[in-house]
Amino acid sequence: PLSLRIGITSGIGLFIALMGLKNTGVIVANKDTLVMIGDLSSHGVLLGILGFFIITVLSSRHFHAAVLVSIVVTSCCGLFFGDVHFSGVYSIPPDISGVIGEVDLSGALTLELAGIIFSFMLINLFDSSGTLIGVTDKAGLIDGNGKFPNMNKALYVDSVSSVAGAFIGTSSVTAYIESTSGVAVGGRTGLTAVVVGVMFLLVMFFSPLVAMVPPYATAGALIFVGVLMTSSLARVNWDDFTESVPAFITTVMMPFTFSITEGIALGFMSYCIMKVCTGRWRDLNLCVVVVAALFALKIILVD
Repeated sequence: PLSLRIGITSGIGLFIALMGLKNTGVIVANKDTLVMIGDLSSHGVLLGILGFFIITVLSSRHFHAAVLVSIVVTSCCGLFFGDVHFSGVYSIPPDISGVIGEVDLSGALTLELAGIIFSFMLINLFDSSGTLIGVTDKAGLIDGNGKFPNMNKALYVDSVSSVAGAFIGTSSVTAYIESTSGVAVGGRTGLTAVVVGVMFLLVMFFSPLVAMVPPYATAGALIFVGVLMTSSLARVNWDDFTESVPAFITTVMMPFTFSITEGIALGFMSYCIMKVCTGRWRDLNLCVVVVAALFALKIILVD
């Protein structure tokens, strides 16, 4: 449904904006109020804010390298203030032969782990789906029928990558919400992803240089992309509560639970509840009902 797609896109926007604000130190944890304003006089916070406004000003002038300029400027400023320390340029990637293929399938295929595997499957599926929906929607690649072309191919790649990454011993390989930064500067055809992939291979040999980039240097880009993605909320029909309430729940629960999957789950379940309880169950389709049922089953059996 359109309202859930908008909720997913906007929720991802708020989610990555929250990460950006956390990385800059603008917001910090507080045991009494959950979060609070950080020390706005610290170098990291000020440079993170500076980076954000560099991006917004340059982007308003249609300068496509705004994000890169922001990262370079804030990193150099961090080096000047002593927050960043030069530790070299080149290094040999670490040996990973000890983790490649070290899997224990017989130990994993047990009844005790079935619930955990099912939970991971749902998390991976809907994290990836939510990210792909959000990125595709923001890129304007939806067809006239509101469908996402080639979504099945994207999910094939994501699923194969997840298995391959686990076999190699890396952290989870999946679609990353940071991909929206590429969309923000005009990426549409997939060439952006290819270039980023090649650059990832190259930076393996320049890890000391890359490690110099502080979290607040990239936080501005996350906040800016959050601004772009939450603009989708203007398309929600706020007068129809059966549409606006699920969209709102999806949007706010992603950052509040710090989980894309939980936001999607609560959005789908609330959508079904609202439609059934208001007598508009005919608006539901089989896919929405099945997804909501799977999430409910996950909550009952796993959570």
